[in-house]
Amino acid sequence: MVEEGREAKVRVLVVDDEPQILRALRINLNARGFDVTTASSGAGALTAAGQTNPQVIVLDLGLPDIDGFTVLAGLRGWTDVPVIVLSARTDSADKVQALDAGADDYVTKPFGMEEFLARLRAAVRRGSATDSSEPVVETDAFTVDLRSKQVTRGGVPVHLTPTEWGVLELLVHNEGKLVGQRDILTHVWGPSYGTQSNYLRVYLASLRRKLEVDPTKPRHLLTEAGMGYRFVR
Repeated sequence: MVEEGREAKVRVLVVDDEPQILRALRINLNARGFDVTTASSGAGALTAAGQTNPQVIVLDLGLPDIDGFTVLAGLRGWTDVPVIVLSARTDSADKVQALDAGADDYVTKPFGMEEFLARLRAAVRRGSATDSSEPVVETDAFTVDLRSKQVTRGGVPVHLTPTEWGVLELLVHNEGKLVGQRDILTHVWGPSYGTQSNYLRVYLASLRRKLEVDPTKPRHLLTEAGMGYRFVR
């Protein structure tokens, strides 16, 4: 519990495989009142993000185990937390790719600490204004944990294939919104599958058999004929 009259510290996760950068950022951020967690690998970053629920993430692209873009994609599967990419890659194509993948800002190394801190504060403000992440989504038939990538029905884990999970995750993450067929196909299968709507029919039918109380009369995974699909609780 936060003591009366004191504000809770902003939680920051810093991910970088360079010890000197981790140390410099930890010292500077701690000195300015941030609650800092560090990770030096992609796997460590995903674990720490799930455990600490940070309010902003600083992410290096050049990690030793998992590429930073893969880490970013994993994060975006369950959270909209602001992500500032911190990288030595200065090519504009890398910047565009990072921003298109869901990064909120891109800072190149070497960087000035004061400018970086200003960008961090701006990201925190944006995140505070738009934070609506809900890692666990419950319906009357099944529960989806976006953080752990697990689905349960009546408390019992439901096995989904990676492709089934990819479809469900995208729909749940866009709860209540119509997600177009092409958007789902390109997100899950890739750009070359944008017109293969038969793929979706097969996988939606499989998801309904596994998750809906009555697959013939779905209540949560709905079809919008000729347009796409929608998840509702």
